[in-house]
Amino acid sequence: MTKGQAEVIQAALQVLNDQGYAGVSLRAVARQMGVRMNTVVWHVKSKKRLDELMADAIVAGVSLEGLPKHWQKRAAELARRYRRALLAYRDGASVVVGTYAAEPATLAVADALTAAFLDGGFTEQEAAWTCWCVAYLTLGLCQEEQALPRAPVAESESEHLGALHRTWPFVQDGSFDERFDYGIAKLIAR
Repeated sequence: MTKGQAEVIQAALQVLNDQGYAGVSLRAVARQMGVRMNTVVWHVKSKKRLDELMADAIVAGVSLEGLPKHWQKRAAELARRYRRALLAYRDGASVVVGTYAAEPATLAVADALTAAFLDGGFTEQEAAWTCWCVAYLTLGLCQEEQALPRAPVAESESEHLGALHRTWPFVQDGSFDERFDYGIAKLIAR
């Protein structure tokens, strides 16, 4: 990444935190930087490319240092770090889920997670697909957490739904940490 690109991405992440993902545009980034829009376009070319670089910058918040040796503990810790990186930015999960960023940080995190599964005896296909499942669970749960409405939905809304009504206290449970840990444990169980 060039110095100019890095400056654009930092400005874009500031816009993201200030205005949310809906407020991020090439024009908004240019305003944030105090430059003309063509300067931003020169460095990132398009909104799609801006999104890819922002996504990779968000995922770059996942430290690959000091990971546990045991594959399950390593996979779980990587997933937790990935979640923290997404939650570190307002609408961070929405930025990442909306891209296919084959960029250095994103690839490094995917490689580390896939390696943990291979070390655990997964086949190549199982390792790749379980990596995707962990990413999808993490992204989806983070998106939900970041978009959570202020007021919970009333239980009466589920009264006509049998199974959902029976499990309503757990459906409305706001403990994203517990739900995340539960899902990761199920995905990496061997």
